[in-house]
Amino acid sequence: MSTRDTKPITINDGPPARYQLQMKRVNLDKESDEESKLRKFTLGTRGPRYVNRTILLVGETGSGKSTLVNALVNFVMGVKFKDKVWFEVISDEKDRPQFESQTSAVSVYEIFGFEGKTVPYSLTIIDTPGYGDTEGLDKDEMIIQLLQSLFCIPQGVDTVSAVGLVMKASVNRLDDRVAYVFNSVTSLFGKDMKKNIVVMMTHSDGREPTNALKALEAADIKVAKNSKNEPVYFLFNNCQKEKIGNEKQAAKFAFDTSDDGMKKITDFLGKAKPQSLKTTMEVMKERIRLTACVQNLNERVTEVEMKQEVIRKNREELARCEEEMEKNKDFVINTEESYKEKEEIKAKWLGDKRAVTCNNCKENCHYPGCTWAWSPSWCYVMKDEKCTSCSGKCPVDAHVKENWIYVTKKKRVEKTIGEMEAKYKENKTKSEEKTSLLEDLEKELSDLEQYKKQCLDEAFIIIEELEKISLNVNSVSTFLHLEFLIEKMGTGDTEKIQKLEELRSRMNKANQAAASYIQKLEKSPVM
Repeated sequence: MSTRDTKPITINDGPPARYQLQMKRVNLDKESDEESKLRKFTLGTRGPRYVNRTILLVGETGSGKSTLVNALVNFVMGVKFKDKVWFEVISDEKDRPQFESQTSAVSVYEIFGFEGKTVPYSLTIIDTPGYGDTEGLDKDEMIIQLLQSLFCIPQGVDTVSAVGLVMKASVNRLDDRVAYVFNSVTSLFGKDMKKNIVVMMTHSDGREPTNALKALEAADIKVAKNSKNEPVYFLFNNCQKEKIGNEKQAAKFAFDTSDDGMKKITDFLGKAKPQSLKTTMEVMKERIRLTACVQNLNERVTEVEMKQEVIRKNREELARCEEEMEKNKDFVINTEESYKEKEEIKAKWLGDKRAVTCNNCKENCHYPGCTWAWSPSWCYVMKDEKCTSCSGKCPVDAHVKENWIYVTKKKRVEKTIGEMEAKYKENKTKSEEKTSLLEDLEKELSDLEQYKKQCLDEAFIIIEELEKISLNVNSVSTFLHLEFLIEKMGTGDTEKIQKLEELRSRMNKANQAAASYIQKLEKSPVM
């Protein structure tokens, strides 16, 4: 059993003797080791005559994903039970420095130099932080952004042979958290990825996971299916690194269970057609635009509704003072006024706290912005040199990326009737010249309502586009967007509302529980 040119560090003498493999590290996000959220570890040197296979592992915290990564590495290296050794690329949390925490970074592990031991290819493993932690949505959004970054940077990943959804074999029902985890991942990819998404069941006793399979079916998770129309799954035990005492047979059975699972998943990797991430990137771009559009839309609609409320209150005040107004244009009334100002961004998890904002529209176009986009021109909300998010669809050069966002507020001010009327005089047509101030306010209310409808229509169009290309349009984020759109559309466009409600109905069956989980997190005090 050789580890080539590596110099493993002994963790303990076992048996099995545990060793920490030393690997070359590159921080793909160019941050320091303490700050990096996207890093690559390489063991050995890639041989040009060997193909490479890449597997992306995703699961909730505590699913056994880290042990699974180590098990894959040991299998590729050719470790057998009789060797009484165990190599690790991910050490126990308690054994590593605090800044090396595995739970908040996407890590890529490249394993070269062992081709032909058990598999004819080199292996790349992408390990993601645990989804669904109590830290909330900021961290989960960070994971999505890190994967997006990994798929688009030059030193990143451009094909994936398999996506492994990691879950415990003992699960008999996918709770809100697990449904959210798997939903988040499948919603990232295009329709061509479905045959490459498999289930990795950990903590297995070797028996068929009947209840877990039923749970997957009930949750309608999008995965590859076998000849029996069942999810393609592989079983693994998580005890390989545990000290072998008097229960040698039990230890060997645990090792053999995982070894069998490893043979099957690596065979699957060898036969599966690696999927280009080109379609995935298009899905990601559209989802980024959707999220940015709906977030921007939410702010715009909120601003509209705030303005409408201000107008209604001013209208009431004007009606109360109608007599005095007719006599005196210098009569002063106490009015409300909405305005915008910039505030510094404060985020808990996201590495890049900057937002892309529009100087023309005074709007937030993308927050948080694409982590890899050092300038607005690189941000995915930009298309054909224009912003897809802000209300003016302004050119790229009208935007900035900085640590500030626009916030709409309101204040009370004193104004004369003449000053209030002057606001509307500039934009009046000839036929409107004699309209009263109250009529001007009514028209502004109507114009704002029309603008609000236009905003909602924009988001509807993006959801339609996303549905055409996404493997899982029924994502949790889309569900929450739909809830917002349906609520704000009210009883307007019947045809559009019907389509949105049909989409929501499908989601109610597939992943409403996951959406409920997100809504709980949003209300949690830790957010």
